[in-house]
Amino acid sequence: MTAPDPKDDLRFYLQSARDALLWKLDGLSEYDIRRPLTPTGTNLLGLVKHVAGVELGYLGDTFGRPSGEAQPWLSDGAEENADMWATAEESRERIVGLYRRAWAHSDATIDALALDTVGRVPWWRSGKDEVTLHHAVVRVIADTHRHAGHADIVRELIDGAVGMNEGNTAVAPGDSASWERHRNRLEQAAREAGQDVER
Repeated sequence: MTAPDPKDDLRFYLQSARDALLWKLDGLSEYDIRRPLTPTGTNLLGLVKHVAGVELGYLGDTFGRPSGEAQPWLSDGAEENADMWATAEESRERIVGLYRRAWAHSDATIDALALDTVGRVPWWRSGKDEVTLHHAVVRVIADTHRHAGHADIVRELIDGAVGMNEGNTAVAPGDSASWERHRNRLEQAAREAGQDVER
């Protein structure tokens, strides 16, 4: 058996996270993909915008491979957290297009460089800013999967849709009535545990 290329594993998990995140936008209105559903404003399109910037930074600028993509939310004077939400003028197509171009740029970096290539993260403290391509790719995979998990929850809050992708819900089978019973059972267990602690 031929030894697998480690880059193939990294590409697989990175792409699966990318696909899962974008799938969460499917079938939703402009309002729903932008709607903040947590106290900190987590929203689907903002998550996509954020991870596009993460890829362009860690798998582009860090290795001296700037993309040339405009990211005004990173400029001096930009509003705080501007990378985590989309303005009314920033269309779904624009942000998804940016993310897909970020993929292509990242993939080109992964293809062009050895995994032990050392880069410098521009926003890290001097002297602590070196990172290998392998480390950077793993960091981007972890970040993207984390945000895909956020998107799972936000999407479920919007319309109840769950899963990793169209063909894999990654959730035990059940209809809405069985899930309501399950949730009620968990609520009851939480209340009982809370009462035990208070005693």
